[in-house]
Amino acid sequence: MAVKWNLLGLLLIVAMIAYVLAAAALVARARRLGTAFFATGFGVLVFAFGLRWWQVEHVPLQNMFEVVLTLGMLMFPITLFCRRFLGVRGEAFDAILGVIVLFPAAFVFKAEVLRLPPALQSFLFIPHVAAYMLSYVIMAKATVPAVLRLFVVRPSDDPAAVPYDEAAHRMVSLGFPLLTLGLVLGAVWGKLAWGDYWNWDPKELWSLVSWLVYLAYFHFRAVTGRKWPRVQSLLIVLGLIAIVLTLFWVNLARIFGSGMHSYAS
Repeated sequence: MAVKWNLLGLLLIVAMIAYVLAAAALVARARRLGTAFFATGFGVLVFAFGLRWWQVEHVPLQNMFEVVLTLGMLMFPITLFCRRFLGVRGEAFDAILGVIVLFPAAFVFKAEVLRLPPALQSFLFIPHVAAYMLSYVIMAKATVPAVLRLFVVRPSDDPAAVPYDEAAHRMVSLGFPLLTLGLVLGAVWGKLAWGDYWNWDPKELWSLVSWLVYLAYFHFRAVTGRKWPRVQSLLIVLGLIAIVLTLFWVNLARIFGSGMHSYAS
């Protein structure tokens, strides 16, 4: 683990500090200050994203460094969207999630400038990856109330807060169509690039597993209603675990042999 002593690395550290300050202010109920820090971190990451775009001369969604940078940047706008249109709060948790996501970009993943390989030079590159990135951030946010429902019986002190299980359900309902879109676009891209819609590549396999876990959640909720909220919460947590394996499997797959998505590592 080492600090990247360049402008991009310093921007990531500044953004992480802003997110930490945002979480602290929000926990202290200084909402305006917390939102200002959160917005500042987002602005810094937008600049970092643009800088990276200029460096690599394509939309920076190719490797793990660029992916986690994008995930961290998406945290703030998704937080605002969910608060405004879904009534789901939890901004302090979102800021902490942003710090966790950005940590490997700042201290773990390498940030060499890489040109886009031929396999990624497709009109499906941006919509396919963007759909997954949005769904991943949304599902990560959904996991917070799911975990709270698993271990906390008492509801939030905020009378305006949505119950934990309902908040998680609203988030998963938003993220699942995007997850489905990413899966479908990936299959179409696979057909165009490799001649088959499905090749049982490790990344494809875990993408399908994560999708099936959330499908199981919807099925279980439809059958049982709200009788087993903790089981439903557990399925949401398992879904995020599958997403994490999907996201990082490319690196893990090197142990067992490179997959067809090894260019993304």
